[in-house]
Amino acid sequence: MVRLMLAFAAASLVLGAGIAAASPPTPDNPAGRGNDILGVVPVQSEAHNGARRGGGGPNLVYHGGKVLRTNRTVAIYWGPTSGFASGYSGTINQYFTDVAAASTQTDNVYAVETQYYDGTGSISYSSTFDGAIVDSSAYPSSGCTDSVAATSVCLSDAQIRAEVAKVVGNSAPNANTTYFVFTGRGVGSCYQSGSCAFSQYCAYHSNVTVNGVTVQYANQPYTDTVPAACDAGKYPNGQSTEADPTINVVSHEHRESINDPLGNAWYDNRGYEGSDKCAWNFGALLGSDYNQVINGNHYFLQQEWSNAISGCALHS
Repeated sequence: MVRLMLAFAAASLVLGAGIAAASPPTPDNPAGRGNDILGVVPVQSEAHNGARRGGGGPNLVYHGGKVLRTNRTVAIYWGPTSGFASGYSGTINQYFTDVAAASTQTDNVYAVETQYYDGTGSISYSSTFDGAIVDSSAYPSSGCTDSVAATSVCLSDAQIRAEVAKVVGNSAPNANTTYFVFTGRGVGSCYQSGSCAFSQYCAYHSNVTVNGVTVQYANQPYTDTVPAACDAGKYPNGQSTEADPTINVVSHEHRESINDPLGNAWYDNRGYEGSDKCAWNFGALLGSDYNQVINGNHYFLQQEWSNAISGCALHS
């Protein structure tokens, strides 16, 4: 059953063409360009592997594509409610709400994005949370095979995209929207054979054309399925909610969907997007377990690459 949690606009929507141009990351092409998905949050071991590490290196370069000068977000919680800790979805919804409420502020990591642009102008820190949808129906049969002992279901990228089409089937698409698909504990995914959640990545973003409109989406596995892979170990919103590790990788994909939504805008000469270059790099703490105060609430988020300082930053 699909249940609307927060206000969400209604209109007809059907799945159109497949995903736009992008390709899987590889050691020589980390962010991906060609025919599959866009940038990933690598698992921590991959991020610290010298062959895959995105940190440092040259500044981001503009490649002529679209950016989201303003952005909209929708959270989709997919699967039986037993797969999500109490407080998980509420804390993530709070995060999206806070990011939106803090629009135009310069003291958090989203403000770093305002230095980037496309042919229509610069990115504004202007975010809107359009609500959350819960689809508590059972997952389909596995569409892929992973090697992670902690998972019992493996979802393919095609199944993730089909879920986006299903749950927003009565809504009007907006080209500036990113749909974040959250799956429950023990649910894995692969975008191709051997490239799977918890062994290679913690999340990724890409885009899909729906009813003639290209929108962004992000695959957001339940990070604490394998904490050693995807949990940075700080819980400003309480460890029992299990939401903080997911919020960190959400921030990575959200910001990449803003300044490189179609894979043809901002990335460096190695293929790394802005958040890739600062993956698992958190900078200085403001308190014992947080480095960001957004709309009065505390979060522990990775930094974003700033061309202005040629390095990672937590604010503009």
